[in-house]
Amino acid sequence: MNNLSKNYINGEWVSWSGPTLDVHEAGTGDVIAKVPASGRDEMEQAIAAADAAFADWSESSLDQRIKVLEQLHAGLKERAGEIAETVCREVGMPIKLATGIQAGLPATITKTYLKMLPDFPFSEQCGNSEVQYAPVGVVGCITPWNYPLHQVILKIVPAIAAGCTVVLKPAEIAPQSAYILAEILDGTDLPKGVFNLVSGEGQTVGDTLIKHPAVRMVSFTGSTRTGGLIAHAAADDFKRIALEMGGKSASVILPDANLAAAVKGTVNNCLLNSGQTCTALTRMLVPADLHDEACELAAAAVARMTPGNPLEETTRLGPLASAQQRDKVIDYIKLGIEEGHTLVAGGPEAPEGCDKGYFVKATVFGNVKPGSRLEQEEIFGPVLCVIPYQDEADAIRIANGTQYGLSGAVWSADADRAKKVAGKLRTGQVFVNGGDFNPLAPFGGFGHSGIGREFGKWGLEEFLEVRSLQL
Repeated sequence: MNNLSKNYINGEWVSWSGPTLDVHEAGTGDVIAKVPASGRDEMEQAIAAADAAFADWSESSLDQRIKVLEQLHAGLKERAGEIAETVCREVGMPIKLATGIQAGLPATITKTYLKMLPDFPFSEQCGNSEVQYAPVGVVGCITPWNYPLHQVILKIVPAIAAGCTVVLKPAEIAPQSAYILAEILDGTDLPKGVFNLVSGEGQTVGDTLIKHPAVRMVSFTGSTRTGGLIAHAAADDFKRIALEMGGKSASVILPDANLAAAVKGTVNNCLLNSGQTCTALTRMLVPADLHDEACELAAAAVARMTPGNPLEETTRLGPLASAQQRDKVIDYIKLGIEEGHTLVAGGPEAPEGCDKGYFVKATVFGNVKPGSRLEQEEIFGPVLCVIPYQDEADAIRIANGTQYGLSGAVWSADADRAKKVAGKLRTGQVFVNGGDFNPLAPFGGFGHSGIGREFGKWGLEEFLEVRSLQL
């Protein structure tokens, strides 16, 4: 990549000679890149370009949009290896997983929209009315560092497919895959100004993006705290918002479940991307009489996932993405000890042989008390809380007892019972007995976990306004 010192505005790479932001390698702590710490002027230029491009792009044909997305899909496939290594080094996800997830999912998501678009009803008849679905306008996209390209694709692909124009502010901790995306789009038939990228900090370029009157929608993935600030700012201008935020998801293991399989599935989900996943099953709810056995199984599972160099094919648990995130997670582990929960595995000390980089031990706490900070607050690291419950009603109460509602799981030998319990969880998705993730199904949260949905037709509808013609 030769364009990391630039922004991408109105179809051109615009040089930047001002201050820069360091990008660190998660496994070593070394600086591996520098990107612009852009100012308000650069963001305003990008918004102006997107605003000017909207009139023509909003009237573009479906065939034109599909052709661009086909070109994007081909570019994502072609540069998949580069994307995987880039995100592996920035975020710390082991290379084997990064290849399938960080590089694989963006291409998969793009493909799902290519299949969906030809049959999507951009207009339909309703009695004597023709109902039309029109693009919302200029969209500001603010994306996180944990799945940096995947989360960008979830926004820009349906936005472009809907006929919107886009200004992207990628996460400064892991921005390089967004630059790869911009390079791919620069080689497509996408008209100038439809996609723009400005690198910088949230309090400058991000603030400009969410408050600018020409921006009619903000699509954000990140912390609940930042999402709240965006919601307040967007309300002043009545912008549409789509917010995908935090989680503290519960894995409810019912008494008749296969305990070993349920614990293994929960631990694997909790530790994916070293716990830096908003949907991570970080609370494991087990019947009180099975608590100790569940803790033993969890400890054995995390023992097999020792931290290591994420660039090695055999590594299963990588580092965290930044020193700040590592320190935050260690503070939570210390808090768990102070709150009196049982430390079953792991702890706040650095893992053996991991002197460099941002590594944290996979940690399990048992007898975690509902209502405690460890049980309530999103840690965003490899920390599992095991919580005993008395009966099914108690389990549902505990599972629903946080401000979040993004994901969850239910395990039972009785599929109908599992579905019944799953239907009582106040959360946007529930994995029933380890059901597979479905990229065509809606994804989003209840409560403080978000507003709106991504993936599938629901993700496309977020970027469309509804208009009725009375005939």
